[in-house]
Amino acid sequence: MAAERDTDDGGTPLPRAVEGSSRRRVVVVTGASAGIGRAIAREFGRRGWRVALLARGEEGLAAARAEVERLGGEALCIPTDVSDESQVEAAASGVEAQWGPIDVWVNNAMATIFAPLLEVSGEDFRRATDVTYLGAVWGTRAALRRMQPRDAGTIVQVGSALAYRSIPLQSPYCGAKAALRGFTDSLRCELAHDGSRVHVTMVQLSAFNTPQFDWGRTTMPRSPRPMGKIFQPEIAARAVYWAATHRRRELWVCWPAVQAILGTRVVPGLLDRLLGRRAVEGQMSDEPLPPGRRDNLWQPVPGDHGAHGRFDAQATNRGAQLWMNTHRGLLAGVAFGLLAAFSLSTRRRR
Repeated sequence: MAAERDTDDGGTPLPRAVEGSSRRRVVVVTGASAGIGRAIAREFGRRGWRVALLARGEEGLAAARAEVERLGGEALCIPTDVSDESQVEAAASGVEAQWGPIDVWVNNAMATIFAPLLEVSGEDFRRATDVTYLGAVWGTRAALRRMQPRDAGTIVQVGSALAYRSIPLQSPYCGAKAALRGFTDSLRCELAHDGSRVHVTMVQLSAFNTPQFDWGRTTMPRSPRPMGKIFQPEIAARAVYWAATHRRRELWVCWPAVQAILGTRVVPGLLDRLLGRRAVEGQMSDEPLPPGRRDNLWQPVPGDHGAHGRFDAQATNRGAQLWMNTHRGLLAGVAFGLLAAFSLSTRRRR
């Protein structure tokens, strides 16, 4: 059994087991039919992985499969509702039956509702929680059952800055992401107690241009939009891939996430008032809800919706913060070199 390492810079790469020189690594991505999950699937495919695609929308799954294979990976479509633990467990068994051990499991599937709390029905609140929080719990359990006996593997929780800094109109989603963060911390402690080499990481994202704003359930009069600066989902995909192949406890992606997380640690009350004044209107576009708009809370919206939402003209694919965050060693070396050069020149002037 040979050991290889990823070549990305800026962190401690995770060793990977390779059965001979031809075994492709295996990743499971939930919510892979659209949005960030679709971009994640493409990123792993581009790197030559075998990508198991889990989601409900079969048209989106088929299109994701074609993209992964066109990029050089292999793909396996498994229609799955992650809120159902038995479906998640069956999907994991199916992946390993066909491809062998799962190296990475990415919990990405989510559902959100744009509405004040009292306008969300109890059933809808539970459904959003079942998908976003319990779906990740079931995925983690399925992955862990298979990784722990081998003492190898990585689980990536796709989180959000909203796991730390909640905003109005998305209480089910914010609560689910905060719960996922607490759950993940608890699991890390258990793995540390056992001396396990299974790695669990969480990627906290900013606002991204995905179809969730076109199909998230809403009671608001105008179409939802991301709040603040908008980024393209390919940045999130690169972050998830890096987190999956390096031993970093948590990865914050793009400056808005950094500002929200640090800000709520320093001035949480001020942010409560600021977001109360700005974040309701900040999540609504000027566009009225289109007639016949469908949402994906209980059933997938038919069709292939791709990775991008309707905000391409406003979104950026530049992520300087992510590059700096994943190249800390290089930046530290440059800073040390500049400091040494400055110190030497100062001595010579004396």
